[in-house]
Amino acid sequence: MRLIVLAVGERLPEWAQAACAEYARRMPREARLQVVPVRAQRRVGLSTDKIRAAEAERLAARCPAGAWRVVLDERGRQVSTRELAGLLQGWMASGRDVAFFIGGADGLAEDLLIHADLDLALSRLTLPHALARVVLIEQLYRAMSLITGHPYHRD
Repeated sequence: MRLIVLAVGERLPEWAQAACAEYARRMPREARLQVVPVRAQRRVGLSTDKIRAAEAERLAARCPAGAWRVVLDERGRQVSTRELAGLLQGWMASGRDVAFFIGGADGLAEDLLIHADLDLALSRLTLPHALARVVLIEQLYRAMSLITGHPYHRD
């Protein structure tokens, strides 16, 4: 199974790049992690809806066919790390890849939210995009450590 993080924004601060790379490096083989940055839409003269639609089109184009689609949105379902591990186990059992969508500064288009398999919240707080990537990737690593019996996670 592949875990694909599709995220609007191509430039991350160095600290975020280093953190994402470190947790990606630690992921076990059975859950390979791929981060796919997607170019943000230029904002000049466009409405928020048009910006979201353009970014959604780019995100969807990079999503592998048949993958579970998980959108990250502060209004989504909040889960614990153990619950995330349970979701990951179910996805692994299905044999399908999982794509996580992180929107741009204006969020995700309604169409992506409607057609997602899961709407997930990392927090009720609005997180900067670089931090959202780090938190998501760390939590995926932490959930996989629970599944594989690695001592990284402590209750």
